[in-house]
Amino acid sequence: MAGPEQGLDGGEPGSVHVILGSRKARVVLTGEVDAELGHDLLEASADVEASGLPVEVDVRNVTFMDSTGVAFLARLASRSPSKLVLIRPPDLVRFLIQVTSISQVLTVVEDDPGIDHTLPDGSDDGSDGGDDHPGGPGGGLVA
Repeated sequence: MAGPEQGLDGGEPGSVHVILGSRKARVVLTGEVDAELGHDLLEASADVEASGLPVEVDVRNVTFMDSTGVAFLARLASRSPSKLVLIRPPDLVRFLIQVTSISQVLTVVEDDPGIDHTLPDGSDDGSDGGDDHPGGPGGGLVA
């Protein structure tokens, strides 16, 4: 799932990717997370919910977020089987989760716990675990 070719203000376009492992699901948000990504965020939410796995959201490369992104995080937090984990939020995202009080229903971590490199069927893909990039070896990338 990828967003528009150019952000509304000429900034970095937003994107959302889901990586499913056997033990957890990771959502990677980048660029401008706004109404332009609304459809992609709904799809990502449905994919993550269907997995039934604990969820973490990597927001370290988010450059802008509006209420669409906040609503997405709130939805994930309310439907995740365990507390939602937010990885390395920039100041903007940190401010939004504080002011909207959703910080109470998620856990913020500064150290990336790493991608679950086991495939959703429980098998190991044989990777060395050194690639923390979406779509890298072993990630069950849903895009």
